Amino acid sequence: MKGGAARPRAVLLDFGGTLDADGIAWKDRFQRLFAAAGAPDGNGFDRAFYDADDALVGAIAQEATFSEVVGRLSAAVARRIGLREEAGLVAARFLGDARACLGRNLPVLARLHERYRLAVVSNFYGNLAAVCAETGLSAHLDAAIDSVVVGAEKPDRRIFDAALDALGVAPEEALFVGDSLPRDMAGARAVGIPHVWLRPGEGSACCPEDAVIASLPELGRVLA
Repeated sequence: MKGGAARPRAVLLDFGGTLDADGIAWKDRFQRLFAAAGAPDGNGFDRAFYDADDALVGAIAQEATFSEVVGRLSAAVARRIGLREEAGLVAARFLGDARACLGRNLPVLARLHERYRLAVVSNFYGNLAAVCAETGLSAHLDAAIDSVVVGAEKPDRRIFDAALDALGVAPEEALFVGDSLPRDMAGARAVGIPHVWLRPGEGSACCPEDAVIASLPELGRVLA
């Protein structure tokens, strides 16, 4: 790696906002889509999304598909903001965008897996393994670490420790890639894992020496 740092043995990646989007969180993507569908301006969307999201954690079957998760979340948000009829259209557009980004990132993961052990580490719903298999990610992963299965969400160090244990590496032998400063970057920093911020726009990294990328293919230059 650049700067004289040792090359990692493993790369850990967030799922939502990182592998399925170029650094844009689910809440922000849903908000844009609902706004385009006619949702009124207001400050209630964040609460509606977080309440809907929290209600699904641990309430999703382990074998549930990506489409089912997005559909249920979209419907739950739509009920809370009074836009039920648009839930299906929003879910379809969200899935289309996410699957397109995942498709672009699969070759990146394939190349990375030739040199590194890989894991997805996500605050999810209990069905991350099924979603990774469905979307083709599993072919390039050594582990999928789901917060519901582990019983801890990022930034809790236990979910990072679970990933390190699954890959058989020490914190300094790994690299974490994620889009969230408070969950991904702060959590990795607390465990001692070097980290790369996937940022969609302007903003300062949590650590001065952190690498910042705008899309997953740019990770190659960080690892060069």
